[in-house]
Amino acid sequence: MVKAIQIGLGHWGFSWTKDVIPKVPTVQMVGYVDTNPETTQRAQAELGVDPKLCFSSLEDAARHTDAVLAICTLRTEAHYPVVKRCLELGYHVIVEKPFTTTIAQGKELVALAKAQGRVLMVSQNYRHQPAPILAAQLIADGTFGPLNMVSLDFRRHGPSQGYRYWDMPDPLLADMSIHHFDLMRFVLGDEPRRLTCRTWNPPGSPFRFDPSGVATIEFSKGTVLSYRASWVSSGPVTPWAGEWVMDGAEGEIIWSSRDHFRNKQGPDRLALLPLEGKADRKKLDPVAFPDRTGTLSTIAQVLETGVVPVGFSSGEDNLGSLALVQATILSASRGGDWVEMTEVMG
Repeated sequence: MVKAIQIGLGHWGFSWTKDVIPKVPTVQMVGYVDTNPETTQRAQAELGVDPKLCFSSLEDAARHTDAVLAICTLRTEAHYPVVKRCLELGYHVIVEKPFTTTIAQGKELVALAKAQGRVLMVSQNYRHQPAPILAAQLIADGTFGPLNMVSLDFRRHGPSQGYRYWDMPDPLLADMSIHHFDLMRFVLGDEPRRLTCRTWNPPGSPFRFDPSGVATIEFSKGTVLSYRASWVSSGPVTPWAGEWVMDGAEGEIIWSSRDHFRNKQGPDRLALLPLEGKADRKKLDPVAFPDRTGTLSTIAQVLETGVVPVGFSSGEDNLGSLALVQATILSASRGGDWVEMTEVMG
């Protein structure tokens, strides 16, 4: 059993308290931290959080609990200072994505975690779904031979689906696309080499910054990935993880994941389309701890066993996904110029 504190009980943190943490039996909550009394009172009133376990500062929680894990579920700009302080206090940390706003901050936290001998994990929850897990295994096994081209489409209409962050900078690339960028690296088992990206804000959009974009990403093993995404699409809605077509030398792997829409959840899907023969729609094994419960369960497992599983989204690994965010934003700011990943990673 891993004893934990949660830091941040706001909108998304409340969701963690309600929908995620109770479903992971290997985690025992011994403290909750939030500086806003109203937020804390809501968690107490609606979720039955024990007032004796609530603290207004991280230092208070550290003095009065024996937690070893900090679950950081705050707004993005608070990630860096809070995660840094947690590591300094000796906590292992799991933090929501993106775990920092700059590569330099991310590298600093990774170095600090290593110096402290602590585990730093980023909650890249899209990895913990049946379709991308199988897709990654198929690619690793060389099914259909070397990959040639991958296409990924994401379509949602934010104004009609409850989206509310109209003034967020880079609402597509920084807030949504990081999930897709992380899946690219996870499924392909490869790192990007360079990319070009264009973004725009269509007429009549309620967004202040660009909600639509296209990118071409070249990976180190030669795969070229075409990415098209929009928060203001009037086309058919895609699953949250997008629609993927992965073209190999001997056939295609087609899949989609996280098919949540209007509080309904559909199954992940994956099919094999060989050059010769019939299409084969795979039966996907359920994941014991899917989505965010998967990230929390995984770090608890790592802390209990000391064994780091394949595909673990450590802070160090996640620098690659954060770099894709930074590189696409940089390319878009330059009108679509090619950006080498080395420029962003330093």
